[in-house]
Amino acid sequence: MKNTMTSDKTKVIESSEKDETIPTEMKAWEVVKPGPLDANPSPLKFTTKPVPTPKRGEVLVHIIACGVCHTDLHVTEGDLPVHQEHVTPGHEIVGKVVKNGPGTSRFELGDRIGVPWLRWTCGVCEYCRAGKENLCPNSLYTGWDHDGGYAEYVTVPEGFAYRIPERFDSMTAAPLLCAGIIGYRAFERANVPAGGRLGLYGFGGSAHLTAQLAMAQGIEVHVLTRGKDARKFALELGAASANGAYDLPPVKLDSAIIYAPVGDIVPKALEALKPGGTLAMAGIHSTDIPQLTYTEHIFHEKNLTSVESNTRRDGEEFLTLADRLNIHPEIHEYPLAKADEALKYVAAGDIKGACVLRVSEG
Repeated sequence: MKNTMTSDKTKVIESSEKDETIPTEMKAWEVVKPGPLDANPSPLKFTTKPVPTPKRGEVLVHIIACGVCHTDLHVTEGDLPVHQEHVTPGHEIVGKVVKNGPGTSRFELGDRIGVPWLRWTCGVCEYCRAGKENLCPNSLYTGWDHDGGYAEYVTVPEGFAYRIPERFDSMTAAPLLCAGIIGYRAFERANVPAGGRLGLYGFGGSAHLTAQLAMAQGIEVHVLTRGKDARKFALELGAASANGAYDLPPVKLDSAIIYAPVGDIVPKALEALKPGGTLAMAGIHSTDIPQLTYTEHIFHEKNLTSVESNTRRDGEEFLTLADRLNIHPEIHEYPLAKADEALKYVAAGDIKGACVLRVSEG
C-alpha cells in the first residue's frame, strides 16, 4: 500500500496490489468417517466448504498443487486418531498468497509458498527451546489438526510456510514439502557415513527423493520393496540393487531407512546392517514390530531409531539442497476431483514416484 496526501491534507490510500477475488465457498474433500478406502460408503467425500479466513499471523493461500502422502492415507483410514472431525487431508501444498491476516508481514500478495505437515509449535516448551520443535507436545499438523490441501484454499501461520525455489514448478515442488523433508530428516537420523551403503525399504514418494539425495553425495543405494514397478524405477534412478522387501541386500549396509509402515520388516533390516549400523523408521505409523533376537538383530552396537515430523530448519536445509542438487520428483498428476483415486494408487504400494493433485493453474 502507498500513502499520499492531497492539497487539503486528506489522506488517500492507493493500492499498489491487485487483490484476487476470493469466493466464499470452495470445493474440498473431507474425511466423513475414517475407514478402508474401498469401503461402501467411502470414508472420503468431495463436497463444498467455506473458504477459511486467515487468523492473526496467518495467510490465505489459493492452492495450485497438493501432493498425496501416505500419511493422508493413515488419516483417511483411521490408522491415526481423529484430531478434527471432517478434516480435509493434504499437507504437501503449493499455492499463492491471496490474503494476509492481521499481524502478518512476511509475504506479499501473489508470493508462491509451500504449506507443510508441521503447522504450528508452541515455541516455549523444553523441546522447542532446545531446537527440537518436532517433539513439541503441543504441535499441530496440516491435514490432521487443521484442514489441508485437498481443497482450493488453505490457511497457514506465516512462520511455518516455506518459500519455493524458482527451479521447481508448483506440481514438482509439492512432494518436496513432506516426502522430501521427512526423507531428509530420516537420512540425517540414519547416520549414513560418507561413501557408505544405504538401504531403503519401500520406494514411494519419500524414498525416491532420498535416493537421489544420497546418490548425489556419493552414497551407494540399495532398494528393498514389494512393487516390481518400484524396483524397476529404483534401478532407473541409479540404485545399485533392487530386491523384495523381505530379501537381504547383496551387501551389508551401513545404514537403512524404513518407509513402509510394516513392522515385520524391522528384523530383516537390522539383520542387513553392518556392526555399528543405524536403522531409522521414517513413518508416523507402523504395524507392530515382532520379537527381536538380541544376538541376531541388536548386538554389535546396532542402532534403531524413529523419525517424528521435522523442524523448520530441516525444511529450509532440504529445500536448499534440493535446489542445489536438482532433486527432481517423479510425479503422477491427478485433478482435485480424483483425489480418492490417487490415494488408492498410493495404497497399492507400487508407485513410481509421487502423486500430485492439480488444484488450479499457476
